[in-house]
Amino acid sequence: QECSKKQKNDDTQSTSVDALSSNDGSEEKNEFDVLANAKILLSDCLACDSCMTLEEGARVFQQNQKEFFRILNLNKKCDTSKHKVLAVSLCPQSLPYFAAKFSLSVNEAAKRLCGFLKSLGVHYVFDTTIAADFSILESQREFVQRYQRRNQEEHALPMFASACPGWIRYAERVLTNLVTSHICTAKSPQQIMGSLVKGYFARQQNLSPDKIFHVVVAPCYDKKLEALREDFYTALYNSPEVDCVLTSGEIVQIMEQKNVSMEDVTEVAVDSLFDDLKEGDVVRHDGKRSDGYLEHIFKHAAKELFGVDVKEITYKALKNKDFQEVTLEKDGETVLRFAAAYGFRNIQNMVLKLKKGKFLYHFVEVLACPGGCLNGKGQAQSEDGKPDRALLAQMEEVYTAIPVRLPETNLHVQRMYQDWLEGMDSKKVQDTLHTTYSAVNQSTSSVDIKW
Repeated sequence: QECSKKQKNDDTQSTSVDALSSNDGSEEKNEFDVLANAKILLSDCLACDSCMTLEEGARVFQQNQKEFFRILNLNKKCDTSKHKVLAVSLCPQSLPYFAAKFSLSVNEAAKRLCGFLKSLGVHYVFDTTIAADFSILESQREFVQRYQRRNQEEHALPMFASACPGWIRYAERVLTNLVTSHICTAKSPQQIMGSLVKGYFARQQNLSPDKIFHVVVAPCYDKKLEALREDFYTALYNSPEVDCVLTSGEIVQIMEQKNVSMEDVTEVAVDSLFDDLKEGDVVRHDGKRSDGYLEHIFKHAAKELFGVDVKEITYKALKNKDFQEVTLEKDGETVLRFAAAYGFRNIQNMVLKLKKGKFLYHFVEVLACPGGCLNGKGQAQSEDGKPDRALLAQMEEVYTAIPVRLPETNLHVQRMYQDWLEGMDSKKVQDTLHTTYSAVNQSTSSVDIKW
């Protein structure tokens, strides 16, 4: 309302928030009854009222700690037929937040966070890095295919990354098919993790997908919107792939409300999707603040298309530190030109160039948050809502120190392509790991365009 109607009435806003997030009073009182209501401020969310329907707004506000604890309390009741298997997936960009905030190593943070969640009643805690492996591998293959079709298909290039839900929402609701047709069809790591948990893991455990309540811990609020997409839903079982998204900050709120200190939590190894295996040390992908789509796709394309082995990537900052360029030259000619565009100022400049036909890039890693995923507003904010720059600097230091693992070297992923997905070029791969993006017909206001 504040965005589209320019209303500044705090009373009106707080009333609408409370109405959406409060329960009807009929729920049984329990030990988790005293919980802070989830409040998403305009500054926290990139989707304004023009981009979100009333129903979506209500469902977003249901994705809070109360819903999480509703399932936990349901599991404590005697009627086992209503019990849910509670699985929590941790985003790699959330772990540095817990490590920096509580002065822990990233491996200690992962294990203590796992221990805390299991002390609440969570059954499984997973790392979404394996989902990012799939997403990057599919993005790499799609880029090479688009590059090879660039002279036959008008919208083959440039290709835009699809992992950021804030950018995707903006592209679908505000921009036109001129832009959405360029977005990579590979699902984001969050939603591939949803397919892994509700598909692969459910089958391994002989569980119906609707018997699993899947929670994702993520650095930003826009992940809540992403979980609501209709294409990320299993109609047969009336079950979304991700049931609830909690930000890193919301997890810390739960700790504070339960008077739990990370120092007092027992370390528990993070679970694996495979049998009774446990995860080892935390690993990450190339990229200073995100899953590193640019670096992985650039190196893969250089090798596949031009036979060049790229060891180190050199970024060239252009107008600002959040718009950087990477190029590959061969025989004196620039054959690949990639860019990283973080924050809506850079996104808008990029889109304007595309519309004017002056776009030089083959691929752009687009992220809505300035500074990338580590700077998600669900974790890198001070109490007054401003970026906590000192904490962010610590998080970046923690994240860059995590060892890098190439997606191609994950043997579990290679095995799942064959055993679960029926081969890398199968229809099941397309159905499970890909989606489509298209412009949504609705009126746009000037406030949308000048976001």
